[in-house]
Amino acid sequence: MPGTRKLGRPTDHRRAMLRGLVTYLLENGKVETTVTRAKEVRAMAEKMITIAKDNTLHARRQVLAYVTIEDVVKKLFDEIAPKYQDVNGGYTRIIKTGTRRGDAAEMAIIELVEPKAEEKKPAKKTPAKAAAKKTTSTKKAAPKAEEKVEEVKEEAEAAVEAAEEAPAAVEEAAEAVEETAEAATEETAE
Repeated sequence: MPGTRKLGRPTDHRRAMLRGLVTYLLENGKVETTVTRAKEVRAMAEKMITIAKDNTLHARRQVLAYVTIEDVVKKLFDEIAPKYQDVNGGYTRIIKTGTRRGDAAEMAIIELVEPKAEEKKPAKKTPAKAAAKKTTSTKKAAPKAEEKVEEVKEEAEAAVEAAEEAPAAVEEAAEAVEETAEAATEETAE
C-alpha cells in the first residue's frame, strides 16, 4: 500500500520529497535514490500514469494536484500515458546499484519501462498446413537473404572507400594548419 513507509521524516516533508521525486522521474525517465524511497516513488508514479491514461480534465487536475511542474503533466498526458495504454501496471523498474559511500544506504535506480509490443500468438495449424507454409516461406526467404547480402557488401565497399580517402583528408588538413601557423608567425614577427 503506498504511503505506509515513514522514511524518517514528518508527513509534510515526506509528501514534498515524494512529489519531487515522482516529478523528476516522469520528467527524466529515471532517478537514483535509496531503495525504500524508490519503492514509495514507484507506487505514486504508477498511480499518476494510471490516472493519466484516462485523459480527461478531471484526471489532468488530479495529476496537477500531485506533480509539481505543469510541463511534466503535459508530457505525462501526451507522451508517457499513451505508451502504456494497453498495459495494466508495471510501468517502472527498480534496479539495485549497491551501497552509498558514507552511510552505506542501499541505492537503487528507478526508471520507466519501455512497454513491450503485444505479440499475437498465431492460431494452431494442422501439420499439413504447417509443412506447406514452411516450404513457401523458405522459397521467399532465399531472395530476401541474397538482397541483404548485397546491401551489406555495398555498405562495406563504401566504408573501404571512405577509409582510403581518410589519409588524404588528414594530410590536407595538416597542410592547412601549417599554412595558418606560418601566417600567424609572420604576422607576429611584423
